[in-house]
Amino acid sequence: MLGIEPLRIQAVEAPKEPTKLEPVIVTSTRIEQPLIKVPAAIGIVEKEDIQLGQQTVGLEESLEKIPGLLFQNRFNFAQDLRISIRGFGARAGFGIRGIKILLDGIPETLPDGQGNLDSIDLGSAERIEVIRGPVSSLYGNASGGVISVFTESGPEQPFLESRVSLGEFGFQQYRLKSGGEWGVMNYLVNLTRLELDGWREHSGTENILFNSKFQFTLNETSNLTALVNFVDTTSDSPGGLTQAQVDSDRRQASSRNLQFDAGEEVNQERVGMVYRNQFTQNHELTATTYYTSRSLDSNLPFQSGGAVDLERFVVGGGVKYIYSRQIFGKQNRLVVGIDLEHQNDDRQRFNNDNGKRGSLTFDQTEKVSTVGPFIQNEFSFLENLTLTLGGRYDRVQFEVEDHFLSDGDNSGDRTLDKFSPRIGLLYSHSPSFNLYGNISTTFETPTTTEFANPSGAGGFNPDLEPMTAVNYEVGVKGGFKGKLHYELAVFTVRAKDELIPFQLPDFPGRTFYQNAGKSTRNGMELGLRAELLKGLTLTGAYTYSDFFFEEFRTADGVFDDNQIPGIPRNQIYGEIAYFHPSGLYGVWNVLFVDEVFVDNANTVKSDAYTLSDLRLGYMKHSGNWEFSPFIGLNNLFDEEYNANVIVNAGGGRFFEPAPGFNVYGGIHLGYSFF
Repeated sequence: MLGIEPLRIQAVEAPKEPTKLEPVIVTSTRIEQPLIKVPAAIGIVEKEDIQLGQQTVGLEESLEKIPGLLFQNRFNFAQDLRISIRGFGARAGFGIRGIKILLDGIPETLPDGQGNLDSIDLGSAERIEVIRGPVSSLYGNASGGVISVFTESGPEQPFLESRVSLGEFGFQQYRLKSGGEWGVMNYLVNLTRLELDGWREHSGTENILFNSKFQFTLNETSNLTALVNFVDTTSDSPGGLTQAQVDSDRRQASSRNLQFDAGEEVNQERVGMVYRNQFTQNHELTATTYYTSRSLDSNLPFQSGGAVDLERFVVGGGVKYIYSRQIFGKQNRLVVGIDLEHQNDDRQRFNNDNGKRGSLTFDQTEKVSTVGPFIQNEFSFLENLTLTLGGRYDRVQFEVEDHFLSDGDNSGDRTLDKFSPRIGLLYSHSPSFNLYGNISTTFETPTTTEFANPSGAGGFNPDLEPMTAVNYEVGVKGGFKGKLHYELAVFTVRAKDELIPFQLPDFPGRTFYQNAGKSTRNGMELGLRAELLKGLTLTGAYTYSDFFFEEFRTADGVFDDNQIPGIPRNQIYGEIAYFHPSGLYGVWNVLFVDEVFVDNANTVKSDAYTLSDLRLGYMKHSGNWEFSPFIGLNNLFDEEYNANVIVNAGGGRFFEPAPGFNVYGGIHLGYSFF
């Protein structure tokens, strides 16, 4: 959880002599540095926590143990998992907002700030790093936090493995993975197919995902990494229900979603290249480029413009240079770079005539171009005291070319820019006690879909502005002899022009956005991991969130001092894991999520809930073979709860119920060629 020392699974007798534990290195800060030396709240999960006995369907399976994260919408694959970090991302109606998503250093977040998770391959994930809190000084637009996923590399000896998982509600997952080294090339390829009927009516999904990484050693100082990713998915959307509908039948789909056959089909291909050259001990250069092509056909639960046809093309890249040397006998490291991206969306809307595409109602090309130069410097002016200063300037240009002229020409452009500074100070008394403080900022533009005009015409919403926020944070983290690891962060975030969703009676089921004047987020995050006995580990996480509007007045009312909807005040996670040298293992966890308001007026709540999951398995090595059966029991105590709340939903359709007790199981079989 804390990333101080990953939990290593051993299926053989442990060595008698203690092994010196190496510090965990993080790279999501755009430089390699020990986790405990970073003046920010960062969590890490390793391969065993991601893949061992998990369903590997969603990020929440692995990241729930990191404090400060909230996951909703786990069972509506057409809308994607909804993630928030310190409130950033809570507004998302679909996809990811306010959080930068990276896969092997390549952005899964678009230049306009919208992110997707459908191409994240957990079956080949080696590590996930999470930065909690604003870091626009590093990553620019929509960086209220960062989730960075790293694909595993192939081992020295080639291997081939397969995995089959089956479960209730038509759950089937098939995986084939191979990796190794061949001359100067290291490779890892993974192919996964997922089928799920879904617990609720009209909530099924089918997904094919291919992920690969090829690393080439060019010479003693440089290497090139090629990344190829492909996803093809079809998902139905059951939609939100009123409380009366939930009480009547939790498994039903919204009648509107059934009528209009709500759901989506997505096809995406992505190719990326990362070149790294460590010229000398003091000089390092990294250059990145990528290309993404995405096609989307979506049916939304309303008639006028409810059928969406989108063709997206994204190209981007960047250069980063690191210079390390001593200044006045003190260690100093300078990082400078620039990111460039361009997004081109051809978007058409048609009438949704009860699930069939009708007449054209909307046709425009949306272009987003970004440029983001950044600089960061670390200076250790004392042996145990390090100052970090950084900043980034972002310029985001939106342009719309309206091709549907029967309602007028709504073409236009807007340019939004912002300088985002950051300062951090770290005092390292010892590995067991590291005290830090930071002031960081975020800059978040509306996405192209959030810029939609509430008048129903094309072009931009002229009244919508980007959100800005400043995060003030102090924290402490450390570990004791590899047995106990802890972290504590206390923060306050002051935000201006927070982006808030709302719906209009004239466009039922469609979401628009408005700005709240000012808001404040006060919170605390506590994480703990302790090895109680050999092989027995206890993990805990607590998150406290007091997030409220300071100034927010609309035609619907005055919401000053109201709680920001969609965020629980308290969240608690506990896990106990036992791994026996024989290969047997068991992991039991409990998650408590407090009640949440679902509307700006704070008149309707979604109840608190407590979930408990258990997974058991066995790892057996015999010669070249590895055999590992596993079973998982989700929602052990059959809790009735809402997996998602739709903030400010029209018609009171706030709630998306979750399944009760259910079981899955599978078997992993691997062979190493040595």
